Amino acid sequence: MRRIWITFLWILCLGTVLNCSSIALVNPQLNREWMLVSFKDYTKEELIRNQAKIDLTAPAENGKIKGGAFMGCNKMFFTAAIKKDGTAEFSDIGSTLMACQNMNLEDDFTKCFKNIRRYKLEGHFLTLIDQQGNTIKFIASDWD
Repeated sequence: MRRIWITFLWILCLGTVLNCSSIALVNPQLNREWMLVSFKDYTKEELIRNQAKIDLTAPAENGKIKGGAFMGCNKMFFTAAIKKDGTAEFSDIGSTLMACQNMNLEDDFTKCFKNIRRYKLEGHFLTLIDQQGNTIKFIASDWD
């Protein structure tokens, strides 16, 4: 009877460990800084001039990444839950509060970013997709 009990506990512990590890399924290829290359009607030149990017280089904690973004004016911050099944959720989104001449890109990005639900990783490209199917496309900044 004791042997059965120990076996049961061992299986229970193993199942718990495997189940918990499935929560933090962050793809290591995402752990980069990503330059924005395509978003709404903004030209590539506008995106480059604004140095538009997101940073996903912080180590994952409990399956979530503390990330940052910059769209030309304020420094943004967020928490990202990105899973291997292609789902993504960005929360705790905030930013510094500087007033800049042109904040259109930043405002549009923030509105769309709050609604991101999926992502695709294709080579050196990362595409974020919101609830309505709108996309935000990035390229890895360390790619030549």
